[in-house]
Amino acid sequence: MIRKKLGRNKKNRCRFCTKEGCPRPAFVDYKDVGSIKKMCTNQGKLYSRKRTGTCSTYQRALGVAIKRARFMGLLAYVGE
Repeated sequence: MIRKKLGRNKKNRCRFCTKEGCPRPAFVDYKDVGSIKKMCTNQGKLYSRKRTGTCSTYQRALGVAIKRARFMGLLAYVGE
């Protein structure tokens, strides 16, 4: 019986980067609540880079955007 390697060849790519690389300055819009919610757990924590596939510059920018959205009241600090 042949075993298949499930999901080992698939590598997460940064959804904010282009084919040329990371555009500078790295900016994630805090008003785009739909895409920011995908990067948070149901408890309100930020997913890791390994899970989301974002690069380090955009992971930092995403953290800042989440903090801004929480301060403005667009996102909750804690989950349901």
